Amino acid sequence: MADTTAPSTTAPTSTTTPGRRKAVSLTRAPTWAWALPPVLVLALGFLYPLALVVRQSFTPESLEDGGASLTPYTEVFASTVFREALTTTVRLAVGATVGCLVLGFVLALVIAFVPFPGSKAVARFIDVFLSFPSFLITLALLFIYGSVGMANGAWTGVTGAAEGPFHFLTTPWGVLLAEITYFTPFVMRPLLAAFSQLDTAQLEVASSLGAGPVRIVRQVILPEALPALAAGGSLVLVLCLNEFGIVLFTGAKGVTTLPMLVYSKAILESDYPAACVVAVVNIVLSVGLYSLYRVVSRRAGA
Repeated sequence: MADTTAPSTTAPTSTTTPGRRKAVSLTRAPTWAWALPPVLVLALGFLYPLALVVRQSFTPESLEDGGASLTPYTEVFASTVFREALTTTVRLAVGATVGCLVLGFVLALVIAFVPFPGSKAVARFIDVFLSFPSFLITLALLFIYGSVGMANGAWTGVTGAAEGPFHFLTTPWGVLLAEITYFTPFVMRPLLAAFSQLDTAQLEVASSLGAGPVRIVRQVILPEALPALAAGGSLVLVLCLNEFGIVLFTGAKGVTTLPMLVYSKAILESDYPAACVVAVVNIVLSVGLYSLYRVVSRRAGA
């Protein structure tokens, strides 16, 4: 008689190592647990100081109990200094943006479509240029066009005059020149990327049909470059609106922008409520323009 035995039903042994069990337990953590650390860092490093600035802007020094009031806003908005600073900031930002768009478009055209030795090296240098601090460009302009710069030194050496004719760096034109010099690569970078994706067959067809260079640029290249121009121009407008180092290092007399006004109110006058009001206005303008930049960049595919 055959011996029938019940099949063994031993429990399967677990081969999961302690490290693997730890990984499984981590993946089963709730989603909010993973979001909590970056949210805490953002809250403590940015949102909390920003909340203090906003609260201080509603707290005039005359209120000892720390109550909220719109007095700082009414006083700042009614001051001539704030209105002039706001007007100067907008004019410089718009002027620098227009200058960067025109100069950046022309330079990008030359680099992308006019073959010359070293064009690739120049394109790579633009990427490096974006990492330069703004005050470095301002110092370079001071060495060239400053009161004791090379241009004035050459003029006095040749003519024997007591001083040179170049003194525009201490005027709004000097600030505008420095901002255009520094921010033009921020327009060129997206333009070069857009030009690299342009189908050269379109240019060849337009040229074979008798179109001249100006017409090719206007009817073929410019429409393709408009999204990149809009994205680069929006970014430059935001950066110029918040630029502080260029205005400070040029030493431009009578040129007071919103960031300079914040510095003046907080550091020189110790008027912290007024400084916070100007800072809040600057933040609102910056966030609005940055939102516009993101929308334009998304549509441009940047």
